[in-house]
Amino acid sequence: MNKLYRSSRNRMLTGLIGGISENLGFSSTLLRIIFFISIFATGGTSLLIYFIAALVVPKEPYHADPYTYGADHVRGYK
Repeated sequence: MNKLYRSSRNRMLTGLIGGISENLGFSSTLLRIIFFISIFATGGTSLLIYFIAALVVPKEPYHADPYTYGADHVRGYK
């Protein structure tokens, strides 16, 4: 079982939906559309739950970018 993190690569606001999509293997766009519809269907309650969950779920640990390597990456060059 994978631990849930807020995504640092797939984020629009806090990375929570991106982290959920990476954890479950679903499209993040689909989950964002479902969440947007749920805001109106629940009268804003899902938005409140979203921000509470964003405070509780930790950020994703730092992972090195697989497309950068060597000493240039250490100095901040890409």
